Amino acid sequence: MSDLYVSWSDYHHKIEQLAVNIYQSGWQFNQIVCLARGGLRVGDILSRIYNQPLAILATSSYSGAGKQERGGLIVSRHLTMTSDQLGSRILLVDDLVDSGITIQKTVPWLKKHSEFPIEEIHTAVIWYKACSVIAPDYYVDYLPDNPWIHQPFEKYELINPAEMVEKVSQPC
Repeated sequence: MSDLYVSWSDYHHKIEQLAVNIYQSGWQFNQIVCLARGGLRVGDILSRIYNQPLAILATSSYSGAGKQERGGLIVSRHLTMTSDQLGSRILLVDDLVDSGITIQKTVPWLKKHSEFPIEEIHTAVIWYKACSVIAPDYYVDYLPDNPWIHQPFEKYELINPAEMVEKVSQPC
């Protein structure tokens, strides 16, 4: 298993590719739900491209050094959204499916916590790892070797505010 390093430009290009994959499928949705934290940027960009409302469901399953230790899944008790109700045709997005357990457990969570019936939920991610227990409806890259993915924003997990002050005060 090798590591995959992703630059900001590659990351944004992959989100754009995901948007195209969804569009070319012809499937219509009226709500995007992103799984935070990893799916926040993906959900935000897709919400802007498709002009659809964004809801956020916070989840967490990684901890430890470099956030590389998978633990039990924690799902927020509430969905955050600006609309009065959740849409009936949901695009559920995250950055990747690793084990697949997060998406597998959040689909029934959404159905259980919605005030109105959900007709359909489709899933979309940038990276789909072979070790996943589920296959997403839309993805950009299938990763048969299950690499650890180093995303460009992860560097902020390794710096604290005092170190950031030092960094930004240095001349370019």
